[in-house]
Amino acid sequence: MTNLPPPAEELRFLDAELRQLDLRRAALLHRREWLIHVLRAAAAQQPGPGSGATPTGGPPSTGAGASAGAVARRPEATAPGVQNVLLVLGGVLLTVAAIAFTVVSWGHLGITGRALILGALTVAAMGAPVVLLRRGLRSTAEAVAALGTALTVLDAYALHEVALAGTGGVGYTAAASAALAALWGAYGLATSSSAPPATEGSAATGDASAARGARPGLRHPLPLAVATAHLPLLLWAVAAGAGPYSLTAVSLATAAASTAVAVRTAALPVRVVAVVGASGTGAAGVLAAGWLCWSASDPGAAARAAGLLVVAAAVALVTGRFVRNPEVAVAAASAAGLCLVAGTGGVLWASLPGEWTVPGCLACGIALLVAERTPLPRPLVRGLVHASTAVQCCAVLWAVPLVAGTVLGPAASGARPWSGTPRDIREAVFTNVSWPPYASTVPLVLAAVTGVLLVAGRNTARRSVRTVGALVLGWAAVTVLPVVLRLPYGAGLVAQGAVVVAALGFAARSGRADRWPSPPALTPLLLALLTSVDLAFLSLGSAEATIAALASLTVLFGAAACRPGPAPFAAPAALGHATALACAIGAWADRPPHHTALLVLVVPAVAAVRAGRIGPRATVPVEVAGGAAGLLACVLAVTDPPALALALSVCGVVAAGTALRPDRRTAGWAAAVLFLLAAWVRLAAWDVVVPEAYTLPVTVPALVVGLLRRRRDTAVSSWTAYGAGLSVTLVPSLLAAWDDRYWLRPLLLGVAALAVTLAGARYRLQAPLVVGAGVLALVTLHELAPYLVQVVGALPRWAPPALAGLALLVLGATYEQRLRDARRLREALGRLG
Repeated sequence: MTNLPPPAEELRFLDAELRQLDLRRAALLHRREWLIHVLRAAAAQQPGPGSGATPTGGPPSTGAGASAGAVARRPEATAPGVQNVLLVLGGVLLTVAAIAFTVVSWGHLGITGRALILGALTVAAMGAPVVLLRRGLRSTAEAVAALGTALTVLDAYALHEVALAGTGGVGYTAAASAALAALWGAYGLATSSSAPPATEGSAATGDASAARGARPGLRHPLPLAVATAHLPLLLWAVAAGAGPYSLTAVSLATAAASTAVAVRTAALPVRVVAVVGASGTGAAGVLAAGWLCWSASDPGAAARAAGLLVVAAAVALVTGRFVRNPEVAVAAASAAGLCLVAGTGGVLWASLPGEWTVPGCLACGIALLVAERTPLPRPLVRGLVHASTAVQCCAVLWAVPLVAGTVLGPAASGARPWSGTPRDIREAVFTNVSWPPYASTVPLVLAAVTGVLLVAGRNTARRSVRTVGALVLGWAAVTVLPVVLRLPYGAGLVAQGAVVVAALGFAARSGRADRWPSPPALTPLLLALLTSVDLAFLSLGSAEATIAALASLTVLFGAAACRPGPAPFAAPAALGHATALACAIGAWADRPPHHTALLVLVVPAVAAVRAGRIGPRATVPVEVAGGAAGLLACVLAVTDPPALALALSVCGVVAAGTALRPDRRTAGWAAAVLFLLAAWVRLAAWDVVVPEAYTLPVTVPALVVGLLRRRRDTAVSSWTAYGAGLSVTLVPSLLAAWDDRYWLRPLLLGVAALAVTLAGARYRLQAPLVVGAGVLALVTLHELAPYLVQVVGALPRWAPPALAGLALLVLGATYEQRLRDARRLREALGRLG
């Protein structure tokens, strides 16, 4: 067996190895830091004389050679950055000087001198970059070429001032911008072809295009040419006095040309400029065409503007067809679809009544969905579908005011019930709500979108969302239809009831417990609840209609509550409608509120019976609905104490019956409280003012419950078992006896307190002993107070101070005696040690 070293020796060995590792790690970190410093300095600049940096040597030596061999500090600006700043500043200064020479000093020279100077400067500035590019001085060439392009603009200005001053400024600017765009484009292509191919050394300068072996020319002429090319057509149209239609067409043509350049070019700067120009001119053209289309006074003008929108849509579709980015293609197709819908809507607005504009736009938007069955590329199809979705959403938003007014309008009838039967259902709904304009086609719009959702939701992954949307929109369509058709009042109520029946039937079909609470199953039930509330408010036109509607709703929701799925919602709704029915019957019979309360009490009784049989998911909602009905009954009966006492008693019986169920034992406490409140209300109705009549019904059950609890659990204290029960009677009786001028109550209270005290002493219970003794002492003090006052009045004035001093002396002596005993005990313990 191998002998192991002792633990102490092994520990010393491990410590020594760890120290060696720490030293080695520190040396490696020092070497790494020095190498990083050397590499950064070499990348920033070449080491100068005396820098002391050795390419392959070790770290700089310490001592006197440290300052000579120290690495140069990293500069704050790189050499290319300094170069670019100098070149840009030089070019700007030369450009400013040329502008000043042209504008200010132009008049001092003749026509020949002017032409020679500007021509020579322009030719030199435009030709020098070619030579500079061949020598690899790209940044310098870029700066000189920028000066040359600025000089060409000055040449155009000078030409107008000297030779063509009589021509119109806008027309000349159009011609000059076209010529300059052509010149700069040709110049950019020429410099690209004359530039030498990239070498490997160009990669070190950071030029990515050079590193790929391309022939990069000047960067700015081609983007500048593309940006300038957006001006000639628009300026020529303005100079020719073109109207709004022509200007819009020119904007769209310019956008189409710029889009073609953006799609066909490979140079990123040119593409960016073309995209920005196409977006700006295209948006301006589309907005102008839309304004012309929707503000046209006759169908012909609207059709011409719509034709421009169709052209814009075609350009957008072609762009989406040839563009490489799928997201850009989707956006282009969406814009194309919206342009087609906008053009159709403008023509309809000028040709048909206003209420048919939105349905026409919706029809055009739905027609865009046909693209899903065409061989178009997938991005274009997605874009057209997005455009159709946007149109449908806008149509639904247009219908929201009428739907909201139909749903919220009937609530205003609650303030004036049974004020008279309206002539039609619209008068009942929109009495205090304004009728939205062009609302007659809202049901058609909602029905069309509902159909689209139903058809499109058959083969989609998120089918439940579309189903919920179809249910809501279909409900909205059939809800507003009676109002739009101005059906008679009775027919409108029947139509609303049919909506409730249909919604409940659809919910019942989805009544399996495994489908709840899925949105497609829950949505129709919630819509049925909302419609039932509207129907209840609408039926307030007459008493007969109200009672008939509430009775029908109670039966309908009660039948729906028999299914396990809708039960948690349908059962409380049935109880709520039943409560409203009871109140309506009481009001129809012209009975006072406290009589109606007795009829309302039927609802909590029925709720208590059904709560234990309807299923676990519906138990709590049913009990809450029953409790709310019981509370309403008590509120109705509050003006008549006997009726209120009866209502509280009935509620107590209902709570006691509920407590018979094993899972609702706690309802027994509520039953006790309700019975107690009923007794108190009854006593108050009998004009009973004796407090014991109110407190004893509480004390006796409380003491019995406390006694039973202590028998089952001996660890329960007497304060928990008997404290509350004793205090409920003894404390109010003590307060009453304090102002009582007769002897019977103090005598009985004293006897009761004495009995409680003796019982506490007999069974060694703290709560009865303390409470009974305290009450007995206070009663005795109250009864003997007159005699004590007489005794105090008979004593001389020096007696109270003397008694107080004597008491203090006795206390002091007792305190001293205890201190002495403690001292003796300490000394005795010390002797034992």
